[in-house]
Amino acid sequence: MIDLFKSIAAILLMMNIGTTAAQEASLILKNARIQTMDATRPTAEALAILGDRILKVGSEADVIKYQGRDTKIIDAGGSFVMPGLIEGHGHIHGMGASLIELNLMKAASWEEIVDMVEQAVKKAKPGDWIVGRGWHQEKWDRKPLPSHLGYPYHQTLDMVSPRNPVMLTHASGHSTYANAEALRQAGITAKTASPKGGDIVRDPSGNLVGVLEETAQGLVYGVYSKWMSLKSESERKAEWQRSIRLAEEECLRHGITTFVDAGSSFKQIEWMRELAAQDRLKIRHWMMVRSGIESLKKQVGVFPVMNEGKGRLTVNAIKVSLDGALGSYGAWLLEPYSDRTGFMGQNTFSVPELREIARLAWDRNIQLCVHAIGDRANRETVDIFAEQIRRDQRKDHRWRVEHAQHVHPSDIPRFRAWNIIASMQGIHCTSDAPYVPKRLGEERAATESYMWRSFIDAGVLVNNGTDVPVEDIDPFANLHASVTRLTTNGTAFYPEQRMTRAEALRSYTLDNAKAMFQDNDKGSIVAGKLADIVVMSEDLLNCPENKIRSARVRMTILGGVVAYRDTDF
Repeated sequence: MIDLFKSIAAILLMMNIGTTAAQEASLILKNARIQTMDATRPTAEALAILGDRILKVGSEADVIKYQGRDTKIIDAGGSFVMPGLIEGHGHIHGMGASLIELNLMKAASWEEIVDMVEQAVKKAKPGDWIVGRGWHQEKWDRKPLPSHLGYPYHQTLDMVSPRNPVMLTHASGHSTYANAEALRQAGITAKTASPKGGDIVRDPSGNLVGVLEETAQGLVYGVYSKWMSLKSESERKAEWQRSIRLAEEECLRHGITTFVDAGSSFKQIEWMRELAAQDRLKIRHWMMVRSGIESLKKQVGVFPVMNEGKGRLTVNAIKVSLDGALGSYGAWLLEPYSDRTGFMGQNTFSVPELREIARLAWDRNIQLCVHAIGDRANRETVDIFAEQIRRDQRKDHRWRVEHAQHVHPSDIPRFRAWNIIASMQGIHCTSDAPYVPKRLGEERAATESYMWRSFIDAGVLVNNGTDVPVEDIDPFANLHASVTRLTTNGTAFYPEQRMTRAEALRSYTLDNAKAMFQDNDKGSIVAGKLADIVVMSEDLLNCPENKIRSARVRMTILGGVVAYRDTDF
């Protein structure tokens, strides 16, 4: 309630257009082409900031009236200016870890990955785990031989790391490579049964490939976690804090002022609250808790965390993953995969338990966000959401389906009917496009994959993000994908589903803010809102399409303070 009164007081202050000393701007940004994302004033020339909020937006003549003796002036040099970008769905802890561990995202072949592991082993102590993330068998420039389902066998890892356990997570996070030593420590043999919702991948002869899909990853993760627990909590926390700092700095460099984290543990939330209390968070964080029903019941008192650490931390959402990813054969489908006979994907979370979580979330006004990639997972999720929403359709719930990548056409109107948000990631389309028809067949690929236009035309809110570290944090590659759907070979993946440039920018700003109940404070450049601003090298609405991808941030302002500035600006 105190935060509400503060916000009202700030807005009333900004609405007063007098020129008292109290309203002298702390910062003025002028000579700019401002895209406000405000329908009532789409463009402006200048803006004034007082403290951490926007004081005035308009012509330079209007804004300069707020200049005082101590006002800092920034001349944008005619640059394109827009609201601070919001990463609408990512994983801040995974992103941080990827900046410390082996980053396999750009590896062009399995041989390159093996070489990276070999170099890491040379630097490691005997018995240390070699950990990395980012490989994707569909994106290598050549097929490894021998292989099964495109997966090479673990023996190549064994040769370079016979004594160090190796754990390499797929780019999607939904499967993991393990070498013989990691498999041995986890007690996995050719006779080990696959857990529910996962698969210990074996070839037709029953030989272990070394890949663990979906819930089967937990068999190795558990052993790795025990090894990590040998370190003191202070050591683990210090390493984690370093990773968060690196991730935040990378966000600011890319113009991202708010990060939506799609799944943290209660322990990670505890640590984030400590950083917030110490005023050590460099960007704003909006976080979902990922946990099972029993843990949620025991710790539900944590909710809500609202704007702690000077508005840097909010936690009032729950995340559940109902299926896996298409690339790792984990998306839960209505019909079998085209390239894996009879296989329907993985249901990775109990449907009855999700129903129970949905009831808890609805009763306690906690936002519910469910990872659903396959058409079966999306249908099940909408069914479960509808059971709660029909209890009071007037309630502003803003429940979200995370990814909504492959949705049967008959289910798109149901998203609109129940006011469900399609929380999608533009870059996934162009990144996955080369193998989507192989997994689903041409008909399903054309009629239910990454259906942005169909969702938007149906009146469904579509917000945007990168799912980092599944993809790179770069928002401009993502915006380019959203408006072109161009793959690396230059072909457009069902271009009729593209967003317009205005829609893409809105999906990364105001629509992302709406998707987390924060559109009164951010997402557009309006007097009274937080002064989170980005100055760009390109006019993203009018530059040539190829310039969108190469656009760079010249300056990031967060809460009225310059948090990042390019050395050339």
